[in-house]
Amino acid sequence: MPRLPFAATMSALALLGSMLFGCATYRQDLERAQKHYEENQYEKALALFRVLEPDMDSLSDAEQAKYAYLRGMTDYRLAGLTLAANVPGGVADPRRGYRDNARHWLAVAAATEKNTPGGLSGDEKKRLEDALTDLNKDVYGGIESVEDKVDDTKKTEGAAEKKAEPDAAPPAAPAPK
Repeated sequence: MPRLPFAATMSALALLGSMLFGCATYRQDLERAQKHYEENQYEKALALFRVLEPDMDSLSDAEQAKYAYLRGMTDYRLAGLTLAANVPGGVADPRRGYRDNARHWLAVAAATEKNTPGGLSGDEKKRLEDALTDLNKDVYGGIESVEDKVDDTKKTEGAAEKKAEPDAAPPAAPAPK
């Protein structure tokens, strides 16, 4: 069996080592960004998330769910802290951008967690659901979910049927002329 030259073997080992080191670096960046998020240093966290974004496919599925969740929640928190822009001249409201990004990333986190569970804790899933409910009001106008509307319709129909049931005989129809 032919042997690889020493230089080729060392190059292959160096490449493998750099790939493993690269994954560790991405994981470390995610952990550092999470630490900033937990310490309410949202601007620092967002900066790290933006740097990490092009390489997020190097993370495991669970880490990708965590990334998307933390990225979305960071934007969501920043939207809550940012004042509405009342600047003349057509300047966009910065809250809108943060809320749009938050909705995108939280939807990605929800989809990733649904396909490969285990990246988010129960508390994180609850916060994700609550934040998405709030953010979806921006898009859907704050109406209840379809299921809520169906339930309300059934309740209304049930109440109408009860009112329609008379205690006494219905009034007689007017006589024809």
